[in-house]
Amino acid sequence: MNSPTHDPLLGPYAYGAPVGRGVLKATADDFQVDEVLNIPLSGEGEHLWLWVEKRGLNTEEVARKLARVAGVQLRTVSYAGLKDRQALTRQWFSIQLPGKADPDLSAAQSDSLRILKSVRHLRKLQRGAHAANGFTLRLTQLSGERAELDARLQQIAAQGVPNYFGPQRFGHAGGNLGQARHYALGGVLPEQRNIRSRVLSAARSYLFNQILAARVADGSWQQARVGDLLAFTDSRSFFPAGEAECTDPRLAILDLHPTGALWGTGESPASGAIQQLEQAVAAQEPLLCDWLASAGMAQERRILRLPIGGLTWHYPEPDILQLEFVLPAGCFATVLVRELIDLLPAEPMDTPCEF
Repeated sequence: MNSPTHDPLLGPYAYGAPVGRGVLKATADDFQVDEVLNIPLSGEGEHLWLWVEKRGLNTEEVARKLARVAGVQLRTVSYAGLKDRQALTRQWFSIQLPGKADPDLSAAQSDSLRILKSVRHLRKLQRGAHAANGFTLRLTQLSGERAELDARLQQIAAQGVPNYFGPQRFGHAGGNLGQARHYALGGVLPEQRNIRSRVLSAARSYLFNQILAARVADGSWQQARVGDLLAFTDSRSFFPAGEAECTDPRLAILDLHPTGALWGTGESPASGAIQQLEQAVAAQEPLLCDWLASAGMAQERRILRLPIGGLTWHYPEPDILQLEFVLPAGCFATVLVRELIDLLPAEPMDTPCEF
């Protein structure tokens, strides 16, 4: 495989060049996603929660359709995360209906959209409220030695992959990042909220990827170093690493991880060599860093290592590989595939969203 060792929007491979080639998402059913929501629903309240299956629609299109059929404003429709148009996905939505009965949503349903369940709850669905996403991926037109593919998958299952933000975050040909640079150069923010959110996210994700790329390059992305900030897989809180924390056995079982900066106001709370590394990355992109800070983005952290939950695989046909696994919310299945195979062009499709 003559794969590049470095993607300018992501970073180096963790385990060497991919060991095969194939197509991802030849059809929508080749990329299936199920939100995992660990919230007990009360069965009463002014918010109607809907478990929706969709294909050929993105999340925002579904939200608009639900709002129109329910006769409510779009801002009253909420969802936990964005899901791709070119996929078969099941996710939750909520509609705020104070003092109103459940609307007739049958007109919203079609071959592209099915409402599988509805239940009332006291609160609306918040962004990022889902605990994880379950994936079933089919890689078609597969080529490569099966022994090498299996060995690489075993390595990924045991050690995880670098938790890059996937290329979807940056738009077609990195267009979202290009827009971010344009606004940063002018020192302004887009007026439209959805555009503002997209370009700020692209800039922040790019800076994180550069920090992670440096740690993959020096081999420390799986290791805790003094000065690191550590976090558990499913936690947004973090704590500093001293010498004792660097040998915590939970690092070895992929429960605890070093983190990298999600840039914002203030200085990185990391210390020592880790702080110097993150500041060196920031120094290469002063316009983006200053722009993120001026937008009021807070300093946050993201785990550097992505554990792959329950990874299993089999070959339904000699040239098809099916993968099943679970990822924490906000993480990208495409960065797992990237460590395994080079993707061949499929039929043109819409730019993916948040996985």
